[in-house]
Amino acid sequence: MLHPFLVESGPIAFAHRGGAGEAPENTLAAFEIALRLGYRYLETDVHLTRDGVLVAFHDERLDRVTDRTGAIAELGIAEVEAADAGHTFTPDGGRTFPFRGCGIRVPRLQEILARWPDARVNIDPKSDACVGRLAVLLDRLDAWERVCVGSFSDRRLRRIRALGRGRACTSMGPQAVALARLTTASALMRRLGSDCIQVPTNRGPIPIVTERFIAAAHTAGLPVHVWTINDETTINELLDLGVDGIMSDRVRLLRDVLTSRGVALTGASTQRGASTPR
Repeated sequence: MLHPFLVESGPIAFAHRGGAGEAPENTLAAFEIALRLGYRYLETDVHLTRDGVLVAFHDERLDRVTDRTGAIAELGIAEVEAADAGHTFTPDGGRTFPFRGCGIRVPRLQEILARWPDARVNIDPKSDACVGRLAVLLDRLDAWERVCVGSFSDRRLRRIRALGRGRACTSMGPQAVALARLTTASALMRRLGSDCIQVPTNRGPIPIVTERFIAAAHTAGLPVHVWTINDETTINELLDLGVDGIMSDRVRLLRDVLTSRGVALTGASTQRGASTPR
């Protein structure tokens, strides 16, 4: 049985880091743009501050995308929220910085979940310390049904499954994906505790997302979501293969491709009587 997070028929559009091609990544501004465009599925990363607050942010340090420096795990929430999260974003290769000095801050995960209760959020906890706090937050907000947890750590995924007590939606970790690939040829892929598979198209020179891989996953009842796809050709190729979701920074492009195929951003058909293109 599919987790409530995954009940859409697919293919589902995910706004990666809120739509990092439109606005400063993982900020309320980016999420707001994606939702106005019609997205229901958002993707973000979380780190834990020194004083125990989960924030939506990809890197361990503030340096790359803000005007401040420092590791989030070593900073208090007040220090993190003092950073200008719009400081380095540029849509034109550095000619302009339209969000600089506009009050764009690193958001708390709680604010994202509380502000948009109808949105579904794919969350990547970037450290072991995040996992327990994430479970507590999802308990407090009763948000387990609208969240999926993905991670590069199989250990973190096992931990959130245990803390969720059957309520967590999780993707496969890297070790589980490697094992799943080994069973692709026999079409005997195991679920390994996961509810879906979220992968890049390739791991180095090794292709992951193939027609056979997708067929084996579907036989096991596992939707396949692919990240991070920012060009039209690859988006169409993956849709033709039958993937169940695509994560992209270029949220307008992904929306337009799906619209041209008669598919809504949530996976439903937009054409009366039409079947969903796969």
